[in-house]
Amino acid sequence: MDFSVKPLDLIRSVTAVSTSVRKSDAVPAAGFKDAMLQALRETSNLQKESGRLSKEFTLDNPTVSLEETMIAGQKSGIAFQATLQVRNKVVQAYSDVMNMQI
Repeated sequence: MDFSVKPLDLIRSVTAVSTSVRKSDAVPAAGFKDAMLQALRETSNLQKESGRLSKEFTLDNPTVSLEETMIAGQKSGIAFQATLQVRNKVVQAYSDVMNMQI
């Protein structure tokens, strides 16, 4: 039985595996940053919509109801509070990490 394994063959197989891993890492994954940016955009859009509906209702636009305006305002407020809480948690986590003793 002749098991002739050459070191060069081992290196080639490891290189092939690492290359395939790098290629799969190239696939963009939705991370925390992307999720935060999307949440901020959505919160901003809800606030703009709430402001627009409030203005239209104040100007007596017949197509805008009080209920619709109030619901938009509540959605906007809830989204803002949720975003604020996430920000507070991130700041707290950052402070905790910075205050850790090495």
